Amino acid sequence: MGSPADVLSVEKSFYQALVRAHAGELGRLLADDFSLADLSGGLMSKASLIDAVCSGKLRFEAIEPVEAEVRFYGATAIVTGRTEMRGSFEQTPFVAHSRYTHVYVEREGGMFLVAAQGTPISIA
Repeated sequence: MGSPADVLSVEKSFYQALVRAHAGELGRLLADDFSLADLSGGLMSKASLIDAVCSGKLRFEAIEPVEAEVRFYGATAIVTGRTEMRGSFEQTPFVAHSRYTHVYVEREGGMFLVAAQGTPISIA
């Protein structure tokens, strides 16, 4: 596995793909067995996340990483951090602050996001 900077570069690409609603890039970055535990406690697969983002049901105007820490366990990297997001869900605007965990694995010559979990937080 690469360096922390390599993993954070993939993180940046993931956030950009969400903001740009780029199905091809999301398809390349997410493992086929990807799962997301979203801010509302729901569980989304790779296909359901790509569909929600690319159909416009879930739209991100901006995703700003505020902090991130990368730890390695063999061919696995775990990123914990905090983001600030703006967008809309079913045309209802939202602003969200979250703590998150992303799990990346290196396989088949690439680094893939296999699991993501976000928890909403309050900013005082």
